[in-house]
Amino acid sequence: MEPTIPDGAWCLFRADRGGSRHGRLVLVWHRGATDPALGGEFSVKRYTSTKSQNPDGDWRHREIRLEPLNSDPAYRPLIFDPSAEGDIRVIAEFVCALETAADAGPARGRADYVLYDQRGRPLAVIEAKKDAINPYVAKQQALPYAKALGAPFIFLTNGELTYFWDWQNDDARPITGFFSRRDLERLVEMRSTRRALATVEIPEHYVRQGETRSVRSYQVEAMRALDHALELGKRRFLIELPTGTGKTDLISMYLKRLFQAGWAERVLFLVDRDQLAKQALEAIQDILGAHSSYWLRPGMARQEQQVTVCLLQTMIGRVDEYTAGYFDVVIADECHRSIYGAWQTALTKFDAIHIGLTATPANFIERNTFEFYQCEPGAPDFSYAIQDAFREQHLVPYRFATGITEILAEGADVDDEHYDPAEFERRFTNEPTNRLMMQEFDRLAWEHYKELAPGQDPGPGKAIVFAITKHHAARLAQYLNDLHPELKGRYAEVITSDVADPDALIRKFKTETYPMVAVSVGMLDTGFDCREVLHVVMCRRVRSPILYQQMRGRGTRTAAHIGKRKFVIYDFLKNHHYFNDSDAEVFAGAGGGRASSGPPAPPKPPGKLIELGLEDEWLEAVAWIEFGPEGERIDKKEYVTHWEETIRRRAGADPILRKVRDEEPLEPEEEDELARRLNEPKLYFNEDNLRRAYRNPGGSLVDFIRAALGRLRIKSREERLEETFRAWLVSRSLTPQQAEYLCLLKNRGIATGRVRLEDLFEPPLSILDAAGKGVELFGEDGLKQVVDALNENVFKTAS
Repeated sequence: MEPTIPDGAWCLFRADRGGSRHGRLVLVWHRGATDPALGGEFSVKRYTSTKSQNPDGDWRHREIRLEPLNSDPAYRPLIFDPSAEGDIRVIAEFVCALETAADAGPARGRADYVLYDQRGRPLAVIEAKKDAINPYVAKQQALPYAKALGAPFIFLTNGELTYFWDWQNDDARPITGFFSRRDLERLVEMRSTRRALATVEIPEHYVRQGETRSVRSYQVEAMRALDHALELGKRRFLIELPTGTGKTDLISMYLKRLFQAGWAERVLFLVDRDQLAKQALEAIQDILGAHSSYWLRPGMARQEQQVTVCLLQTMIGRVDEYTAGYFDVVIADECHRSIYGAWQTALTKFDAIHIGLTATPANFIERNTFEFYQCEPGAPDFSYAIQDAFREQHLVPYRFATGITEILAEGADVDDEHYDPAEFERRFTNEPTNRLMMQEFDRLAWEHYKELAPGQDPGPGKAIVFAITKHHAARLAQYLNDLHPELKGRYAEVITSDVADPDALIRKFKTETYPMVAVSVGMLDTGFDCREVLHVVMCRRVRSPILYQQMRGRGTRTAAHIGKRKFVIYDFLKNHHYFNDSDAEVFAGAGGGRASSGPPAPPKPPGKLIELGLEDEWLEAVAWIEFGPEGERIDKKEYVTHWEETIRRRAGADPILRKVRDEEPLEPEEEDELARRLNEPKLYFNEDNLRRAYRNPGGSLVDFIRAALGRLRIKSREERLEETFRAWLVSRSLTPQQAEYLCLLKNRGIATGRVRLEDLFEPPLSILDAAGKGVELFGEDGLKQVVDALNENVFKTAS
């Protein structure tokens, strides 16, 4: 800066007293001019001026010069002519420099709060400001205190915004809440033992499911890319790998590296389906056998283990049990579904290294996902194309069955992704059509299965049939079993949440000869892993490109033990025509609903990706739910009434329900037993049906039991808004000034229910020049976009 004022010094100024300032060192504000020393509109310079006398005897400035004291040519004088008279203002006169922060001994003044470790050593300074002051600006006030005390961390807060500053390594960053003493002690300990990631060797092989597997070249590249970015200080990463290429294995191997190098002690692995949780836990326990791990269920007590696998739906209800610094690493599987609406509170709570995994191609991932993971739009930190996976034989290619009956949904609007599945089933399928589809599939499967996998025995190999509704699934399974009476109903099975034990049935499908065919609705399209699948049968309409690729991915896994070469897709609803997918040209990008013979249509913009599939799309739209293996229907309100009456009636006599009522933790075996008992014939009470009935996709079985017993604490609207807003704020890359501005808009939204652009021009926001400040911070278009995002992600979600 200036020789008189060493960098980092604390200075004393006196208010401007008027009169002649010639030759004085002053603090000056100047509109529109930038001081290279400070990079802004304020300067500390030597003030000189030349004046001229008017005919009437008054003096006026001819020129004002702000002269630097530094001889470096980069520091030039700032010169103003008389036309700039209103654009320059002397704020104060420099008195002296008190001290430099670098050489400060005991800091003058006193820190607001100091956090100490168990031995009484300072861990962190807390600098608390009034809510009208952006806490970020208090950095240089808190830093001398932290240096003098030897505290490695600083918290800056005004009650609205909180920043965490590891001042020796990073800039201050916004967080959702304070760390515990143990969190900070762990950070200090890890820092002292951390090794460079390059010193940890990447293995050539690893053991998974009892077999030795080679680490693939793209997995090595992904780990090196993560190493490089971490060493450069990046804290959020996005990895895109196609279904079947081992995302979970890759991330388990990488977590092992982080543990070995001392970069992590506690990890959270977030998924959104039970089946994904089980698969993740299996991989973690195989590859990270030396590190403790468990699956956190909704009703069980929290455990102090190194890896916690948890459903997003569960963490939403339990996130308040954890501090912001509890986890060092957070993994989000299928992360593009995790940062929207209610899900984001479970993801953004933790100030950690965040790694997002997705099988969704980059052009279908929304901008918010890239922003959260600090990537350029459309550019994950690492990606591996499905075409490369086919070419390098890490995935099995597919072909479409030819010569099958294709159902044309006459009268259906092909551009409409939202429709009532039951109405679609009634209009476009019937018994003859359903029987014909199953006959053609079964005949072709038996004719060609040896071409697909020479080692498959008996035929025709494992198959998954995707049905429209539960009722439709039951009919298709019946027609398949009619074709093989000798197997007495064992050839095909319906697998939905309403069968007696879906997990046991899935295990049976994967490990035993029969059932040969699984018929499902919304349960096996994502997160289901069976390498032996040779046939994927689409008996339902799909217009989501993400869901289409997920369903197709059920057959892409390799299976060397049966010599799997290809798999076949039997697409009776012509979905692949809509996406222009073919054997020769794999669909992996934007689909625009064009038939192969017609001209290309412009790609459809991706929608809200949290609405992945059929059931999500009509979750809110219809007033009934399907339940039971036969797909019976009941009004949602009536279903909830039956549920609440059943739980209240049983709560007194059922010991597990009593534990839930009394808020005692459950063992995993008790949760499983309770789920089995409630999912009994008649009304089939299970999480999937209850989520639809309550219109609450984030609820767990334990939550619904507590709701029925009146024991579920419902957060107030203001609490939900505050919590959702903090999570949304942390998920975005914002400057401190932008964050402070959005807090202002949030407070208006709490009072009125949403934020309108018109509000910025009306009191009380107009008094604060909210419109002008917003345009200055975001730009005109950016302000409109951020207001829309605030309404969509905070006020609509938390209402």
